[in-house]
Amino acid sequence: MAAARDTRGTELAERRRPDGQRERVAAAGVEYAAGHKNMMQLIQLRWIAVIGQVATIAGATYVYGILLPLVPMLQVLACLIAFNVASHLRWHEVRYVRHTELFMALLVDVAILTSQLYLSGGATNPFAFLYLLQVILSAVLLQPAYAWTFVLITAGCLAGLSRYYLPLPLAADHERGILSLYVQGMLICFMLVAALLVFFITRITDNLRAGDAQLANLRQRAAEEEHVVRMGLLASGAAHELGTPLATLSVILGDWKRMPEFTKNPELLEELAEMQAQLKRCKAIVSGILLSAGETRGESSVKTTLSTFLDELAREWHASRPVQSFRYANRIGTDLPVVFDETLKQMICNVLDNALEASPAAVMLDATREDGHLILCVTDAGPGFEPAILAQLGKPYNSTKGRPGSGLGLFLVVNVARTLGGTVGARNREEGGAEVVIRLPLSSIAYASS
Repeated sequence: MAAARDTRGTELAERRRPDGQRERVAAAGVEYAAGHKNMMQLIQLRWIAVIGQVATIAGATYVYGILLPLVPMLQVLACLIAFNVASHLRWHEVRYVRHTELFMALLVDVAILTSQLYLSGGATNPFAFLYLLQVILSAVLLQPAYAWTFVLITAGCLAGLSRYYLPLPLAADHERGILSLYVQGMLICFMLVAALLVFFITRITDNLRAGDAQLANLRQRAAEEEHVVRMGLLASGAAHELGTPLATLSVILGDWKRMPEFTKNPELLEELAEMQAQLKRCKAIVSGILLSAGETRGESSVKTTLSTFLDELAREWHASRPVQSFRYANRIGTDLPVVFDETLKQMICNVLDNALEASPAAVMLDATREDGHLILCVTDAGPGFEPAILAQLGKPYNSTKGRPGSGLGLFLVVNVARTLGGTVGARNREEGGAEVVIRLPLSSIAYASS
């Protein structure tokens, strides 16, 4: 299975795969990314456990005068520190964490806790209730099967500690109430567990909610991409059907141009030339549709430079559209080799066409580079976007034109940009008119020589 990673680090299957399968792979990537965040939370919790163990051992020894086996307890603590350092180094590099790996990390924590309790009174130690923290974390982080397995493991450890342990020289003076060292230990353990649960489960819940939001976004994208596929199939079929009548019209216009009735009339010849130019444009559009559908007509992706592509696009668009004033500014600075195809060209022209329709008097295109991105800013002097359009930017059929099929232009623009890892934004300018900004990573269009 070929795979790639998007800008958020989510593992995605190639777009050639069926939609359902692609969504399952992407959902797994979201789940693993959330698992990485949870693993980092466990690492932080483990550092707090290290500090807590040091404070508890020091307090029991120097404040309460309780004799503890310091050497083996510090050795266990050193193992915990070494494991946490290794975990931090590993998961700093690896960004995907599965339930099995979370389960094993929690098992190490249980093993450390069990070892420390064995050296300090076993089940008679008031801090034995820290097992509840591990159980609750497993219930939040792991699948039910892992969580129930964790319950059995911790119950077995506690049962074993009730029989096998090194005695803790702590007086059983429960009748003293809050003055009892055992009762004080239980209260400290309770407050520690409660505070850690509130703090970390709140953060873990935020991670889970973020994962759910990403899954919802992936489902929405899958639905939109399916819509694009249907539109592409319809457009490809229409392009095939239009090929024959366009060829026929081209032959007829060529015959007319040689007829005496037209050769003697300069005005008719001028109109014929305009008709042939528009017909040529229609054929180019049909070729672009077929190319986008993967059915090229001799064309292919073109290796060029960024400035050359943008300059030619601006010149061709200006020459073929009835715009009164068109300002184009190329401010990308250092040029670089890139690869472009008709899909990207049509996307940019689509934004320019929308600006022209809103403002026939003036359209502006500015091209700049910033932080490894190509930024194309298209502005006009029209009435601007309505608030409802801006709120649903990029949604299909989101238009106030009232024509059948309108509202698909920006929808296709947003999807093409998203395919390249870019974004599309729009706003109304304070001085009047609208502004659409296309932001594309140069890495997605740069030419990589082999």
